[in-house]
Amino acid sequence: MSAERITSAQGTARAQQYTCAQAWTALSAAHARIARDLADALARGCGLTVNEFEILLRLHSAAGHCLRLSELNEFVPLTQPALSRAATRLADRGLVSRAGAPGDGRGVLIVLEAAGASALGRAVPLHAEAIRAALLDRLTPAEQDVLAQVLSRIAAAPQT
Repeated sequence: MSAERITSAQGTARAQQYTCAQAWTALSAAHARIARDLADALARGCGLTVNEFEILLRLHSAAGHCLRLSELNEFVPLTQPALSRAATRLADRGLVSRAGAPGDGRGVLIVLEAAGASALGRAVPLHAEAIRAALLDRLTPAEQDVLAQVLSRIAAAPQT
């Protein structure tokens, strides 16, 4: 391979690396903006954090409206101690309760209470409106479909 072709190949690889970095920067900035808008909407509208909303939503979707703390930890981006503290705060507000897991003396079940379901019911429209305003209203319906498909594929990919 000639020196000219090597330099050209290196230039192409470098340009692709910069494109990758620029895409990552744009994704990070978009996520930060949307997360900030969502956090503000949930805090103002119903007094929940994004993580508390996620906990209530996951419990609502679970069979029996309860999950082991360890199962909940798979879905909520918190460390186990931070998730446990969040569950305790929600329990102190009467939105969830904590119970021992049947057949496991060390397991903890987090159970959605009626007040938690009610709080979630108030939060879901706020969540939808914040996501719509910060993200979806800026895209065409076709772009929304592509975004959903791409993100779903990335989320479903096995971890390496």
